[in-house]
Parts: sequence; structure tokens; C-alpha cells
Amino acid sequence: MTERPTLERVVVLIPTYNERENLPLIVERVRRAVPEVDVCVLDDSSPDGTGEVADELAAADDQVHVLHRAGKEGLGAAYLHGFAWALEQGYDAVVEMDADGSHRPEDLHRLLTAADDADLVIGSRWVKGGEVVNWPTHRKVLSVGGNIYTRVLLGMDVNDATAGYRVYRAEALRRLDLHNVESAGYCFQVDLTRRAVLAGLTVVEVPITFVEREIGDSKMDQDIVRESLARITVWGVQRRGDQLRERLAGRARWHRL
Repeated sequence: MTERPTLERVVVLIPTYNERENLPLIVERVRRAVPEVDVCVLDDSSPDGTGEVADELAAADDQVHVLHRAGKEGLGAAYLHGFAWALEQGYDAVVEMDADGSHRPEDLHRLLTAADDADLVIGSRWVKGGEVVNWPTHRKVLSVGGNIYTRVLLGMDVNDATAGYRVYRAEALRRLDLHNVESAGYCFQVDLTRRAVLAGLTVVEVPITFVEREIGDSKMDQDIVRESLARITVWGVQRRGDQLRERLAGRARWHRL
């Protein structure tokens, strides 16, 4: 097996929109849990002053950076901006992490260790050892059901394709054709998982404890759910169509023999 490059420079990307109270808490936890990693806040011009708080944190710590974006364009757009910046800066790996504390920085060491032998590491709620805290039953059913639908329709052996706590190796990101990514909401995570699987990358899941936010409101809404289901269905139909065309082409070749 080819030895993978050591992950010497790692950056944690934290997208924000109206996370003024949560941001200092999560940045402090990241810096305490894994002091060697950098942090980059991706703020979508939050009207509550989150961007200003991010600037103050960056001014006080050379390992904290801020990218100010023009407006609220969605989770996927924020991460694509962050990925491009991280690759330009020469980081070896990029971490996705929510600002609201639902992704525990204390778990990051385990994800980074798993990245020694993987291209994409997913912090999974739905593998053995994973747990979700403070979610009502209907949220769990929606998430589990959505992931089963995704796994079956897209043919991916991934239990938590919608998870947002991840580690990408830089060389893996370069193989995902990011300039063609159009998904902006939470189906962005499914899209990149799908691309990683299609590219033949090594994807592993590490169990985490997901803790529902205590401060502020969730960004999840019905429009995001509908967008995700629609896009996943289209990808699934495209996959079935590709499989059918391959079978028909194979039969045609067999008849010509």
C-alpha cells in the first residue's frame, strides 16, 4: 500500500451566519483540543456582528483566520470558498466543522488519526459507537431515513453521507472536480461524498457524538430538505440510467462476437 503524506498543516473551516455567541466558544475549544491546527472562519456577512467577533479572534491569535463573504449563499458555497483558500495556502488537510458546538472538537484527534489511511474521514452519527444528543425522535428518523435513501439510491457504502464533520486530504479535494459543484445546501455533503466514491477515494467513517446546539436556531428547514431529496433523486436516476446503458452496450458487444 502506498504510504500517504503526513498531515503537517491542517485547517478547520467554520462557516458562520449569525453565530456571534457560539463562535468564540467553538474556536476556543478547537484551539484547546488540537492546538497545532489552524482555524478559518467563513462568515457570510452575518448581520449580528459575527464577522467582527471573528476579526477580534484572529487579531488575538495568529492561527485564526477569517474570510468575509459578500452574503448568505449557502453552506456549500462557503465551503467551496474555504477549500480554494486552504489549497492556495498549502494545507495538507481541511476539516469541516459547525460553529454551534454540535461537532465536538475533542473528537478531532480521532478523525485526523483515521485520515492517516483515508482520503475522506466522516464523523458519523449512524455507525456503531455514534450517538446523537438532544434530538427529538422525528429528527433522528428523518436523518436515518434520508441516509438509507441516499445509500440505496446512490449505491454508496456510507452510513452518514449527510454528516458535516469531516476531514479531507488536500490531494483528495483536488480530485473532486469542485468547480462543477452546484449544490449549495446540506446536500453539498452528499454531493462530495458521491464524488469521492466515484473517484475511487478511500472513505472511512469514525463514530462521533453529535450534540444539538444550545445557543441559537438551527439553519435546517423544509426548503433545504426538499432541495436535498430532489438532487439525490436526480443523481440516483442518472446512476440507474448509466448502469442500464452499460448493460445494453455490453449485450451489443456480446452479440457482435
